[in-house]
Amino acid sequence: MHDFIPLTLAIILLAGVGAQWLAWALGLPAILPLLAAGLLAGPVTGWLHPDQLFGDLLFPMVSLGVAVILFEGALTLRFKEIRGRARMVRNLVTFGALVNGLLIALATRLCMDLPWSLALLFGALVTVTGPTVVAPLLRSVRPQREIASILRWEGILIDPIGALLAVLVFEFTVSEQHQHTVLMFGVTVTAGILLGLAGAWLLATLMRRQLLPEYLHRVASLALVLSVFAFSNALAAESGLLAVTVMGMRLANTPDLLIEDILDFKETLTLLLISVLFIVLAARIDLNAFAGVGWSAVGVLLAILFIARPVAIWLAGIGSSLNWRQKAVLAWIAPRGIVAAAVSALFALQLERLGYDEARTLAALTFLVILVTVILQSLTARIVVQKLGVAAPPPHGVLIAGSNPVSRAVARTLHQREIPVILADPVWQNLRSPRMDGIPVYHGNILSEHADTYLDLDSIGTLLAMSVWMERNTLVSLYYRPLFGADHIYSLRLDEERDSINRNQVVLSYRTARLFGEQVTYARIHDRLAQGHAIRATPLTASFDFAAFRDKWGKEAIPLFALDPKGMLRVFSTRETPHLDAGWTLISLLPPTEPAKGAENSD
Repeated sequence: MHDFIPLTLAIILLAGVGAQWLAWALGLPAILPLLAAGLLAGPVTGWLHPDQLFGDLLFPMVSLGVAVILFEGALTLRFKEIRGRARMVRNLVTFGALVNGLLIALATRLCMDLPWSLALLFGALVTVTGPTVVAPLLRSVRPQREIASILRWEGILIDPIGALLAVLVFEFTVSEQHQHTVLMFGVTVTAGILLGLAGAWLLATLMRRQLLPEYLHRVASLALVLSVFAFSNALAAESGLLAVTVMGMRLANTPDLLIEDILDFKETLTLLLISVLFIVLAARIDLNAFAGVGWSAVGVLLAILFIARPVAIWLAGIGSSLNWRQKAVLAWIAPRGIVAAAVSALFALQLERLGYDEARTLAALTFLVILVTVILQSLTARIVVQKLGVAAPPPHGVLIAGSNPVSRAVARTLHQREIPVILADPVWQNLRSPRMDGIPVYHGNILSEHADTYLDLDSIGTLLAMSVWMERNTLVSLYYRPLFGADHIYSLRLDEERDSINRNQVVLSYRTARLFGEQVTYARIHDRLAQGHAIRATPLTASFDFAAFRDKWGKEAIPLFALDPKGMLRVFSTRETPHLDAGWTLISLLPPTEPAKGAENSD
């Protein structure tokens, strides 16, 4: 039997990675193939029995995994982002979430006849939408920018807030089960808060005073998070989740503390934990529990979809500029995600140990809500957005990967022409200059899970891979090909790629269109910029067309982009040379002085 444990664990890990890949390939939220894999491995085929496989380690393993997931979510909760966002977002993640949870709890109590404590816990759990399911849905649906921004930031902010609310309700439930007084509940909450703050202070102090080498930051933060969780639970039962959530929130709001490296590590670890935990937890689902919820669950689902969420949106939107169509889309798009599933499964395990017979019903009902909301809204959201007339216009913005003198000059030019542009780079120093110019930037690795969640690509339809690293341009182009399409991805050629014996040429299937043409390289543009050449715009007219432009400038000009009369951007590349007519604007790299003989002046 023990010989099969390593094999089983390896298969679970491979299945998790495979489910994540399938979700990426099909453009689906990862939660769907992960749940499908768990259900297939567990209740459908009977191959995986988590309780037998892990035994007494199942509960600690899930607990520690959820602790890391909640800590990573809390690390993204910055109070300034709540204050700086629209009033609608603040309302949704505060009293809107409270109203939503209470209405769901009331419906659960009336339809399922669950105890008030479990009904309130369920209501708190399923208020969490989560960016891991909202972000992919928004990319395929493409509602108006204002709607997409509200939904994205609600998903980001409600993750730790909803989890914290669920933890507080659970703490009260557990205290009630053990006949603790309200005072004991207060002690549990106080212990979690104080230990979370202490853990955050300790880690921040170690990092600020450079008492830890950089290579230990990630490992030390993980060890400290798990230690805070375990010590808090030992000091006050069931306070650990609250402690790690508070710890993450405090670190996220500590001034002048660089946590990006820790956050990047936690994102990778969270992705691994989610992949494994979801399969394990879904494999524990009792199909009889699904059947046991009966038709009463339909009433709960209808209340969630058509009463609780719309009422919360309406209350949160009082005084806003949103019209009824926009509010209707906000009310409809609210798929539940990974945090709801993981935390509900954890609480179900704990409640089972405490003797709650309805614990499995709680977990089954939560997973049912996740499946219904994700599937139903993935299939219908695009139709709803289009029928209500709140779809976003075709994306015409540009994502530029890599910040360097050449890409910054391109970004600055596009920004000046009011073309939406985002300049992305993992090195903060490379983004200082464009930030001073007001150009939107993304500081981080655009291949990361963080970018999937936080990189706002609603108005972006084209990728320019302009890094000075050939391999990075290739990876970025491949990664974003399913999102933008191969016809909207370009890479700037580097000199080393002009190898006569193809030592530096990537395979044909990985290649993309060459930005600005086959003979234009990074070094060529960089050298010209250093010599005083500038990127300028030239309006084309009937008397001064593209042919006249060529006659005037000859090979001294490098055409880069063109804007049609509607302001839509076209890219010069090995794939296409735009056909320019009167009314178009040509953007090109030109010498600092006019040629000796010229037809007309360029603008």
